[in-house]
Amino acid sequence: MHLDHTHGGPGAVSADARRADGSRRALRIGLGGPVGSGKTATVAALCRALRDERSLAVVTNDIYTREDAEFLLKEAVLPPERISAVETGACPHTAIRDDISANLEAVEDLEDEVGPLDLVLVESGGDNLTATFSKGLVDAQIFVIDVAGGDDIPRKGGPGVTTADLLVVNKTDLAPHVGSDLGRMAADAAAQRGALPVVLQSLRSERGVADVADWVRAQLAAWTA
Repeated sequence: MHLDHTHGGPGAVSADARRADGSRRALRIGLGGPVGSGKTATVAALCRALRDERSLAVVTNDIYTREDAEFLLKEAVLPPERISAVETGACPHTAIRDDISANLEAVEDLEDEVGPLDLVLVESGGDNLTATFSKGLVDAQIFVIDVAGGDDIPRKGGPGVTTADLLVVNKTDLAPHVGSDLGRMAADAAAQRGALPVVLQSLRSERGVADVADWVRAQLAAWTA
């Protein structure tokens, strides 16, 4: 694990950090990554870790379905009114980077209906290594990859890997079974990202999502300070 809570904080925030009434809006954190990397499972684990500490909500993105939102509802990670689904109808990156209007509307509706909120997690649909969020939509980005996708992914880079505020290498418990070298992945990620933090994570381990939750707490502390 390479984790630095002081880097990647919400210093470069979205265009409008306050609501119409002048109150500070919720911190928005985006989660992106390839299909099957564990984004939704990470969102669910974060909700369980933080729901008793903070007021939070989730916006999910799928191309034609509400499957990710339905998973979160089935797992009862938050009350149903705190989970909203966006059906993008196109490549996932379109709705998080190019035309963010549907996601912005979903975030603002959640704040109006169940707010005040401290945190909104915006989960992208599964996309490739180029997926990034518009700074008009989120204040910080987490990019999730997994060891089953190959231990060369960090070396290949791409905007998601190299520029996200936090990179999560997920499903580390599978490394022995798929032939991935975790040491190599960590070293390649550090080489690509410099001082930007990296977390190696297995949601099946005792620590689970703890390191990512601590990073989110640090972003919240900076946002509300």
